[in-house]
Amino acid sequence: MIFPKLNFQEYEFRTQSSEHKTLVFDIVRKKFVTLTPEEWVRQHVIRFLMEEHHISVNKISVEYFLKWNEMQHRCDIVVFDADFCPLLIVECKSVKIPLSQKVFDQIARYNMKLKVPLLMVTNGLQHIYAEIDFVEGKSNFLQKLTFI
Repeated sequence: MIFPKLNFQEYEFRTQSSEHKTLVFDIVRKKFVTLTPEEWVRQHVIRFLMEEHHISVNKISVEYFLKWNEMQHRCDIVVFDADFCPLLIVECKSVKIPLSQKVFDQIARYNMKLKVPLLMVTNGLQHIYAEIDFVEGKSNFLQKLTFI
C-alpha cells in the first residue's frame, strides 16, 4: 500500500511486513501496529508533537480510553502537561475523510469528559487547531498549535 505525502515534515518510520500487511513501529505504544491510512496520519502527528513541539514520549498517550455516557470511547492522541493533566486531544482521520462538523462533534464529546484547553483535528493534509475558553464557553481557532 502506498501512503500519500502529508502536510507535515518528512519523518522516517521503522516498518516491517507481516502476513501481507505493513506494520509501523509506534514509539509511544512501543510495538509494531498495522499501518492503516489513519495510522499513517497518527504516526506523523506523534512525530510532529515530539520533534516540532518537543513533547516527551512520556507525555503522549495513543488510543486513550475514556468512559462517557456509559460507553467506552477512544481518543487517538492525548498529550499531558508537566503535572500529567490532559492538555491536548488530537483526532486523526484518513486523508480521505474530510474534516467536517461530525469530526468536531466527536472531539467535543471527548472534551466534555477531559476538559482540555487545546484540540487538534487532522486528516494529514489539513490541520485545525482550537483553544477552548471554558470561562466564556467558546472555542477560538488557532493558526498554529501553541502550547500554554
